[in-house]
Amino acid sequence: MSSPRILLLARADGSRVATSFNTGALSALDPFGDTRQLAWLGDDGVSAGLVTFSGEAVIEDFPHSETLVVHAGHVVLDSAEQTLELGVGSSAVIGRGTRLTVQASAGSQWAFCAVDQADAPARPGLTLLARHTLLNPSAAPEPQILIGPTPQCRACNLFDDEVTELRIGIWDSTPYARHGRPHKLHELMHLLEGSVTLQDDEGVAVTVNRGDTVFVAKGAPCAWTSTVYVRKVYAVK
Repeated sequence: MSSPRILLLARADGSRVATSFNTGALSALDPFGDTRQLAWLGDDGVSAGLVTFSGEAVIEDFPHSETLVVHAGHVVLDSAEQTLELGVGSSAVIGRGTRLTVQASAGSQWAFCAVDQADAPARPGLTLLARHTLLNPSAAPEPQILIGPTPQCRACNLFDDEVTELRIGIWDSTPYARHGRPHKLHELMHLLEGSVTLQDDEGVAVTVNRGDTVFVAKGAPCAWTSTVYVRKVYAVK
């Protein structure tokens, strides 16, 4: 769609963002194609943006894997195995091949990151991304790019697809800063706690606060500065 960038998708307070969106379906089978606003659509099957949807949709075979973070309204995902009720700030994953019903109150909106690869196997099921998930120690950023002390980081993958290499879960960290470098993966971030400033190689900075959702495309120059504890939902590919 364009050169890799840092794209703010939605603010917690509903205020306008500078990101440009284009209406478009991910495929002919996309159940939300008429209401999907694309901020990023890569040639590798990764996309990100917003969906504004009200009413009910019965989907026999969800055509891709989608991470969603609710920013307005109330969304219910109902499969044969479970029912997830998602209010503002809640997030979940719909796996490829899931049979489900989606019910959304008037004016419901969610930020999304989707992976749509034609040769990917089915991964049916719903995964709640619970904000209070217990986390395990994880690797800190490389020492050569850090500015100041090494942070303490923790994470937990809640959805892990070995075929598409899509990993989704919860991560947290003590404050730290690092130099800019090309982002190693596509990443959707939704901040559950704290605040972070992401800056590109031209000095353009985006401050992401609690409840905001941002997408960083693979290869986008991105520096990180956080002065407080940060906890986030992540979806990386």
